[in-house]
Amino acid sequence: MLHLTTEGWVLAVLASMAVGMAKGGLAMVAILAVPLLSLVMSPVQAAGLMLPVYVASDLGGLLAFRRSFDARVLATSLPGAMVGIGLGWATAHVVPDRGVTLIVGVIGLAFALNALMRRGGAGAPRPPSLLRGGFWGALAGYTSFVSHSGAPPYQVYVQPLRLPSLIYAGTTTWFFAVTNWVKLLPYWALGQLSPANLKAAALLTPVALASVWIGLRLVRIIPQALFYSLITWGLLAVSLRLVWQALAG
Repeated sequence: MLHLTTEGWVLAVLASMAVGMAKGGLAMVAILAVPLLSLVMSPVQAAGLMLPVYVASDLGGLLAFRRSFDARVLATSLPGAMVGIGLGWATAHVVPDRGVTLIVGVIGLAFALNALMRRGGAGAPRPPSLLRGGFWGALAGYTSFVSHSGAPPYQVYVQPLRLPSLIYAGTTTWFFAVTNWVKLLPYWALGQLSPANLKAAALLTPVALASVWIGLRLVRIIPQALFYSLITWGLLAVSLRLVWQALAG
């Protein structure tokens, strides 16, 4: 069993709740999981511990959003995500985690600030694009592989599409479910799915699955304008945290 202090287990439970709520539709919450655990263990170990929790939680999220997703968005972003995961696997021992964390934070920060400063609301929705989806999907797949922090690049592509709240939440759930399943093989090959991590993940998974329901309830009652505002502000806060973490590390 993974040896954690009381503080470590509290953080692990909070991280699992964040993962579950994200699978229920509050996508940006999940990005807090690895940073929280990184306070008491290495980011690599934290990522290995949380991946099985992500995969198990995906099942609850997919059940909740089995009909609520945009196939065009997935078709234009998932091929790039597969390329990004492959690149992450190939460079796992070359690129420092701190550099990737900084890149993710800067991208998310720039996007959130641009959205907040834009005048006249969000503007007209963009249509899905294979070029934009491929680029941002690849970056999301890469950063998701390294630290489960693919949400900011993913949002740069998807948020301007202005999908309805439930479709946005469902599409996000499907996108990251597929990427998480694909990540299992390279994580296993790199030794990040240790028996200790798997045992701890088994204890944390029920917490995450119960939290899927919480996220699902919240996304159904939050108005769409407020929903996108919360996503933007959440992205800003998390991106600032990632930049600080990278520079202070």
